[in-house]
Amino acid sequence: MANSLQARKRARQAEKRRLHNASQRSMMRTYMKKVIKAIASGDKEQATVAYGVAIPVLDRLARKGLIHPNKAARHKSRLSARIRSMS
Repeated sequence: MANSLQARKRARQAEKRRLHNASQRSMMRTYMKKVIKAIASGDKEQATVAYGVAIPVLDRLARKGLIHPNKAARHKSRLSARIRSMS
């Protein structure tokens, strides 16, 4: 356990940040799952709408450093390719 006041405060802040970051990552995964579910159902219109909602979330998390920018780009590219390949 942290001994100094400064270290205790840092531990509190780190825990608070960890919970917030976990929540943000969970939100990102939820939006991605919505796109994947729409693709699986075969509804291109719904998939496109869900993709449009998920993209700003990915970009925001990459900009804030929660995920690597390349990871955001990879997810966007793969989801987009799957939507384009739909009939």
